[in-house]
Amino acid sequence: MQGLHLIAEAHDCRCAARLLSDASALRELCLAVCAVPGLTPVGELFHQFENAGTPAGATGAVILAESHLAVHTWPELAAVTLDLYVCNFSQDNSLAARAAFDRLLAAFAPADVVRRELLRGGPAGEGGGTD
Repeated sequence: MQGLHLIAEAHDCRCAARLLSDASALRELCLAVCAVPGLTPVGELFHQFENAGTPAGATGAVILAESHLAVHTWPELAAVTLDLYVCNFSQDNSLAARAAFDRLLAAFAPADVVRRELLRGGPAGEGGGTD
């Protein structure tokens, strides 16, 4: 069950406003960034938030054969959080995950980003967790 978990908080995103406020645009982007490096979507759910009848943020998840991608947007803050996890059970999906994640971050064009990588599933002391 070893895998790679990539997370990021992106601020001052300079992308088209639609990416932060439209669930269908967010869906298209997420599916596109997964397809190019060879990740395999097997399910998805995207939700559009509204404020007084006006589109607000969006949230979405793509379930991957390799694991998952989750994205949450805050257009009023020009911010987005990203979460991509791939397991490396039958093959190493780390390069595909990093490629998809880089493309996703580039699409949002943040002025400031905090990015973290976590190796998961190894024994305690090897990048894995503890009991």
